[in-house]
Amino acid sequence: MSELPRYEYVKLADAIATDIASGKLPQGAALPGERAMTELHGVSIGTVRRAIVELRKRGLVATLPAKGTYVIGMPDPSSDAPEEGEPSA
Repeated sequence: MSELPRYEYVKLADAIATDIASGKLPQGAALPGERAMTELHGVSIGTVRRAIVELRKRGLVATLPAKGTYVIGMPDPSSDAPEEGEPSA
């Protein structure tokens, strides 16, 4: 059984989470601006915005109005594990 395709914003969020986990984006670091990220990753501004929302849900970044988006946490390695009661793949 093949895996379902992942949305572009999830791929972008995962790439940024990997940069955070590797230390390329340490805690307190500012993410590039939305327009810079569109050019850097070759995606639309809507994709960038959804990826940032996803990273906020994961507790990895915080956005300060008119200031930017900053790294506030590290990825939880156990987040890839299935929740209790969920079947494993």
